[in-house]
Amino acid sequence: MMARHDVTVEVLGPWSLATSKQFWEGFAPGALPSQGEQQEMRTVFRVEGDWSRAEVWVTQHDSAARIVVEGSGDLELAAAQAGRFLSLDVDGRGWVEVGSRDAVIADAQEQLPGLRPCGFHSPYEAAAWAVLSQRIRIVQAASLRDELVREYGENGAFPAPERLRALDLELPGRKTEYLQAVAEAALDGRLDGLALRAMPVEDAISAVREVKGLGPFAAELVVLRGANAPDAIPQNERRLDKEITFRYGAGRTLAEVSENWRPYRTWAAVHLRCLREARTHEISRGRLGLG
Repeated sequence: MMARHDVTVEVLGPWSLATSKQFWEGFAPGALPSQGEQQEMRTVFRVEGDWSRAEVWVTQHDSAARIVVEGSGDLELAAAQAGRFLSLDVDGRGWVEVGSRDAVIADAQEQLPGLRPCGFHSPYEAAAWAVLSQRIRIVQAASLRDELVREYGENGAFPAPERLRALDLELPGRKTEYLQAVAEAALDGRLDGLALRAMPVEDAISAVREVKGLGPFAAELVVLRGANAPDAIPQNERRLDKEITFRYGAGRTLAEVSENWRPYRTWAAVHLRCLREARTHEISRGRLGLG
């Protein structure tokens, strides 16, 4: 039976739904499908624990977020999960201070006002994406994901773990085996977002690496963008390393400059990656004569 849960939460620190929505819909590899008006975020997802389908609408009212969820499962959990994958649960009141300590981050904050990094709906979906995107192009992986949702999902929601575990898919390499391992881990609670967020980041990544098919890069993706941990240094982002050199100068390292980003190291890294993607896109458009 479908029900509705409506909750308003105070978002602590800077937040712009419009800026976050732009990031949410366009930042590969984890762009989340959404619909709705410009001042509304809307998506469907699986609720961790009961794996029911939920649909969520998020709107901004000054510094507060109204989260409305519909579904047949635990809707209080669904609303909390939505807050987590949209970073609305993070106390961001100290984020401005990071900019006061680091001029590069201050510039990023100015260019991306109110951005809150939006993650995957859950570590489970992040892990499935990590498997699908291994050794193939992002466009191909997105096509595989869309086909899974269309054929085996539920009205736009990714297939539930129990369903995914039972599928005998014809996918490249060992992707089917690894997807089944991800589904098994989700059902066992080893990919639980709250549990992973409660661990030290290094321990969480190590725990995720125990799932068959998830190497260092995949495990980091699951924790940083699946559990949406706000304070971690991405260790496997070559493009971020290049951005550090571009912004801070040759000889500066991510480990060095990120000390000033605590306790929002993930946020700062995402801001810099966003600016790099935007700059690369503009350069490409210029080369093609598109503007």
